[in-house]
Amino acid sequence: MPDVFDEVHRRCRAGEAVALATVVATWRSAPQPPGAAMLVTADGTVTGSVSGGCVEADLYERARHVLDTGRSELTRYGISDDDAYIVGLTCGGVLDVFVQRMDSGALAELDAVAAARRAAEPAAVVTCVAADAADPPGTLPDDPAGRLGRRLVLAGQRVTGSLGDDRLDAAATADARGLLAAGQSGVLRYGYHGQRRGTGLDLFVAVYATEPRMIVLGATDFAAAVARIGAFLGYRVTVCDARPVFATAPRFPEADEVVVRWPHHYLRSELEAGRVDRRTVVCVLTHDPRFDVPLLALALRHELAYVGAMGSRRTHDERHKLLREEGLTEAQLARLASPIGLDLGGRTPQETAVSVAAQIVAARWGGTGHPLTTLAGPIHHAA
Repeated sequence: MPDVFDEVHRRCRAGEAVALATVVATWRSAPQPPGAAMLVTADGTVTGSVSGGCVEADLYERARHVLDTGRSELTRYGISDDDAYIVGLTCGGVLDVFVQRMDSGALAELDAVAAARRAAEPAAVVTCVAADAADPPGTLPDDPAGRLGRRLVLAGQRVTGSLGDDRLDAAATADARGLLAAGQSGVLRYGYHGQRRGTGLDLFVAVYATEPRMIVLGATDFAAAVARIGAFLGYRVTVCDARPVFATAPRFPEADEVVVRWPHHYLRSELEAGRVDRRTVVCVLTHDPRFDVPLLALALRHELAYVGAMGSRRTHDERHKLLREEGLTEAQLARLASPIGLDLGGRTPQETAVSVAAQIVAARWGGTGHPLTTLAGPIHHAA
């Protein structure tokens, strides 16, 4: 979590030691994803959360112990009849939390991540969170526990730190770049010298990705509401319209930028510059074929997280006809969310924005959009 990282960095730069607890793996209905973090300082200040309240009290005491001893710990929290309301997760999930002491000795790695974030570059921190002392004789390092907490930082093409072995560093760097490209945190398993055999060491890759983008086309009241909720969801929001009288910054205070340009020209330039990726969502709110058709013909030919377009069912049918004439396939047309949003029955721009946001979240996590009371099985979905 960015606020936790900022506080860790600030405290360590000030010469303080802190305990950082990070979720490294989850199963079933765990309330927080891998990468969720909680910071405990020497004066008892807590920043962040790993479970929304289920295990924080116990974790606080563990963090204070790690802060005092300097010895990292990996703890699993689950649920049982005995501990459900004491320490376990009442939601039925399971999570592994790694707690480590951070101090001025970590500044090189922390500075590298901070510099990457300032430059809007993705970064990843690879941390050894478990060392299996049951490896065959002759394969263990002299001090397997000494590997715990070692870090490797990837920021752009730069690599800072070490996990204690050159071959392990090379293997972890190569595999972490794959997670970094996907924008997903996760656990990698190796032998002590980088063997991809699945035993020996567990490395947690915490990805600090750049903000995903939301591109809103059409400077309307609906666009203003969608931009507002997009910013709330953590997107970097761009509003674009060819009409300068409508595309003004004061009308879209929550947008990170307002661009006066023909929408399909703008999207093409962003694609060519590599500033659009598979996490990008595009919301077309103009319902004017002069703008919509060339823009959608371009957007649907690329793998984006979500492409939605506003309009009536009649507009939708006419739009599909025009897009087929542009050469789009049925598979490409099937990626278009049109009419945009889920059926919530709303009418106002704000209500429409909620339905659009709900559809974007469902598309990201594979949700159905159905009421949870009508469903069985896990509440949380894997991305």
